[in-house]
Amino acid sequence: MPLPPLVAPVAALPADERERTQRHAVLRGFGEESQRRLAAAHVAIVGAGGLGSPAVLALAAAGVGILTVIDDDAVDLPNLQRQVLHRLADVGAPKVDSAVRAAAELSPHTVVRAVRERLYAGNADALLSGADLVIDGSDTFATRAVVAAACERLGVPLVWGVVQEFHAQVTVFWSRPPAGREPVVLADLHPPDQAGEAPSCAAVGVLGALTMQVGSLLAAEAVKLITGVGEPLLGRVLLIDALQGRTTDVPLHSASAAAS
Repeated sequence: MPLPPLVAPVAALPADERERTQRHAVLRGFGEESQRRLAAAHVAIVGAGGLGSPAVLALAAAGVGILTVIDDDAVDLPNLQRQVLHRLADVGAPKVDSAVRAAAELSPHTVVRAVRERLYAGNADALLSGADLVIDGSDTFATRAVVAAACERLGVPLVWGVVQEFHAQVTVFWSRPPAGREPVVLADLHPPDQAGEAPSCAAVGVLGALTMQVGSLLAAEAVKLITGVGEPLLGRVLLIDALQGRTTDVPLHSASAAAS
């Protein structure tokens, strides 16, 4: 069942933005009003790496009004195998600078707020406050836990994905969803007493094309939540096996609800 739109629309789009996004306007069930909701939206993206890169590109192209991109890292040559936001000329430069450049080249009405800071427990609420939703593209479970905890406190939806080797998971967590929908949080998928740090992609590798697929799915989930179009992955986990070419989704319920 679709959820109510997360964001109220702006009154009108500039003429050049209406023309640039006209393929959205003719989508059945989407139309100009949904595009105006995207223009009013503020999405925070944690990480400008393998997952954050395609998410930034897709959401800027979609016409999201504000993107806050949080990453303290610089571009390294091995990043270019999967982090499509960056170019050879960016090696050594801050990753957030690539987000500013790429978004401006795609969507002149999208504002990128580049935050070159490492997100941690002490600053997470401040960095994510004001966003309508958060996309987590970070690369350690410790950071993911911090992002999830901040989103739970702020009550904003968290669009979440993880990729390792040839496999991926995508879902939506939301501690305070609309009435009638069950809250689901990170601990329901990865209980704290069971979640260990997964091997890094430097150790086990990651299929670059899969990060692009998953990052695009994260952006699509954000668009659905913002506009109220379609059924988001709240209460479901999408599982991707790129090696076998298979995708499945499984239900995800609140552990607290199940216990009661």
